[in-house]
Amino acid sequence: MAFLTDRKRAVGRGSAKTGVDHFWSMKVSSIALMILVPLFVFSFGSILGGTYEEVIAAYSRPFPAIVAILTIVVGFMHFKDGARVMIEDYVHGTLGQALIIGVICLSYAAAATGVYAVVKIAL
Repeated sequence: MAFLTDRKRAVGRGSAKTGVDHFWSMKVSSIALMILVPLFVFSFGSILGGTYEEVIAAYSRPFPAIVAILTIVVGFMHFKDGARVMIEDYVHGTLGQALIIGVICLSYAAAATGVYAVVKIAL
């Protein structure tokens, strides 16, 4: 290990020694959302303004329910990653750590609530 230069030890790693994992996670989730959001808008838009029975019938089919669940989960995970970066950049110290924990808890709770709602409608 003594023969590694500083540059060789730093290649592929960020300041937190995690490399570009977070960058790729954000890119993959944003590409997934580029596909999922139009699918969700078109599947949800067709039942918009319908009666309660029509909405239940539409979401009891697998495709709209799966698209809605995937959009909710990927959207909130993308939100969690983006909000975490924003907090890390602008808020420091204990407050920053507390806000990061709060955002993570909020995003998981909101995603779980959304998935529960869609599953309850679909079943």
